[in-house]
Amino acid sequence: MRGEDQLVRQADRLIANTDDEARQLTGFYGARNEQISTIPPGVDLETFTPGARTEALERIGLPRDAELLLFVGRVQRLKAPDVLIRAAADLLERDPSLRSRLVVGVVGGLSGGGRNEPGLLTDLARSLGVADVVRLEPPQDRARLADYYRAATVTVVPSYSESFGLVAVESQACGTPVLAARVGGLTTAVADGVSGVLVDGHDPGTTPPNCTG
Repeated sequence: MRGEDQLVRQADRLIANTDDEARQLTGFYGARNEQISTIPPGVDLETFTPGARTEALERIGLPRDAELLLFVGRVQRLKAPDVLIRAAADLLERDPSLRSRLVVGVVGGLSGGGRNEPGLLTDLARSLGVADVVRLEPPQDRARLADYYRAATVTVVPSYSESFGLVAVESQACGTPVLAARVGGLTTAVADGVSGVLVDGHDPGTTPPNCTG
């Protein structure tokens, strides 16, 4: 916080991703309105494009009937990939017949505090009895990542904090809906009820509004 405060005080110009982030800069650090420009990030629409889901599933090594719940991002508690694994366990408890088709894909590398807990997700999945449906993948190049988005039934962004939520925008550009926490820039990145669903809180057992199943 001290470092951010010093940067805000010394910077000639601050670039915020969203109006919400701009409000945080003024509210938390006393930045001046005239000091801030809000410029939402963009997505490469030549790489992140819609495509045939069954073919994308084959390219990433999954069967055509797989139901892929996809997480993309840094593997750390702030990004909450554990919430997705807990939700998958709850889903399988409600409908055991999904086990033969369900895949929980986590694409990303350890980051921040996650480096101190390298076995967090594998240990959690094992303790919940869902290790057989969890697939951990390292970071992918953009072309390969686009195939993961195309293959997914839904991209899940359960973060506790997001300045913007580029993963959500990339997924939507590939034609895949997003299930995201209603935090930070995700409220800008996801059109709730149109291109995805925003969920209040991080209870894995929550049934999102606007969802039928």
